[in-house]
Amino acid sequence: MINISKLYCGLAGVSDPLRYPERRTIKPIVVFNCTPRCNLRCIHCYSSSDAACSAPQFSTAQARLLIDQIADFGCPVLLFSGGEPLLRDDLFELMVYAKDYNLRTVLSTNGTRITAAVAAQLAELGLSYAGISLDGPQAIHDRFRKVDGAFAATLDGIANCRHAGIRTGLRFTMTRENIEHVETVFDIAAAAGVRRICFYHLIRTGRAEALADSMPSPQQTRRALDTIIACTADRVRQGVVEEVLTVGNHADGPYLLLKMQAENHPQHQAAFDLLTCAGGNRIGQNIAAVNWDGQVFCDQFWRNYSLGNILETTFAELWQNEADPVLHTLRNKRKYKDPKCARCRWFDLCLGNFRSLSGRPNLSDWQNEPPCYLTEEERKR
Repeated sequence: MINISKLYCGLAGVSDPLRYPERRTIKPIVVFNCTPRCNLRCIHCYSSSDAACSAPQFSTAQARLLIDQIADFGCPVLLFSGGEPLLRDDLFELMVYAKDYNLRTVLSTNGTRITAAVAAQLAELGLSYAGISLDGPQAIHDRFRKVDGAFAATLDGIANCRHAGIRTGLRFTMTRENIEHVETVFDIAAAAGVRRICFYHLIRTGRAEALADSMPSPQQTRRALDTIIACTADRVRQGVVEEVLTVGNHADGPYLLLKMQAENHPQHQAAFDLLTCAGGNRIGQNIAAVNWDGQVFCDQFWRNYSLGNILETTFAELWQNEADPVLHTLRNKRKYKDPKCARCRWFDLCLGNFRSLSGRPNLSDWQNEPPCYLTEEERKR
C-alpha cells in the first residue's frame, strides 16, 4: 500500500506501525477468505466467488484452528474476506474467538448485507474496520456487480456502519471502464461521511483473468494517480479525509516521488525515507492469505500456487519454509529481478510486483503484475 495522504500531505495513519515497521521481522497480516459464496457476481472478483459456489469450506472447528495457529504465530491482524464473509453463519462466533486472542479483526465486504442490526453486532464485537467495495457511480457499480440495486444496498451498508461507529473505508478497483471516475469516488465518500479510500490496481486473477482488455493503459493509470494525489490534497485541506491509499502496484511510490521532486515538495525527502522503510512489494512477507479450505497463499491475489494446507502443516511451519521456491524468491527479489527491474533505479522502493499468472513457481513465468507504468527515462539509473 502507498499511503498518499501520509507521504504527500503528512497525515498520520492508523496502520503506520505496520506499514513503516522499525524492524523487518514483523509477522504477516492474514486475509482469511472464509467462504467461496457471494450474493453478487463481480466481473473482477479475484476469488471467482458467487452464490452457486459449492467448494468445501472450513467448519467452525477448523476455522478456530486457523485462528489458534495465526494467534500463536503472533500475526497482528485477521481480515475476514470471501466471497462475502457475512454469508458465513458462524462469522460472529469466529470474531468473538479472534477477539479472545486480542487479534485485531477487519472485514472486507460488499456491504449489501450490513443491516442496522448487523452493524450494531459488528460494533459490539469490536470490529476495528470495515472495507466496503464500490466500483463508481450507480450504473457502473451495478453493472460490475451484476445485480441491480447493489449500489443502493452498498450505500445503506456504509451508512449503517457509520451509524454504529465502525471505522469504514471504500475500496475501488481501477479498470479501463471506471478509472475516469476516481474523483467521483472521492465525492461519494465525502457524501457518505467516509474518511478512508483505497484505490486498487486491477490484478488479473480469478474472474479478472479474462479482463486483459480492461487493464488501464499506462497513460490512464498516470492520470488516475495525478487525480488521486490532487483530490487527496484538496480533501485534506477541507478536512474530509484522513487516509487515502493506492494498493497493488508499488510503481506508485516512485511516481509520487518524481511528482514531489518536480514540485519541489517540502516533504519529498520524508516521503522517500518512509518508502525506503516500507521496503516495496512484500508479497509472501507482510501479508498472507488462507483459503476457505485451508490452503495458504502468498497473498490474497496469488491463488494459483499453494504453500500447503494448515490442516496438514501449521501456518507457522508453512510460512517459515524457506525451502519453498516461491517464498525463497519473493524474500530474495534482489537476486531474481528481471532485466527491466535490474536497470531501474527505484527497485529497492518497489521490488517489482512479481506475480505468477501461470501457477508454476519457475521465475521465467513471473512478470510485473500489475504492469509497471513508469517510462524508461523515469526508471533509468
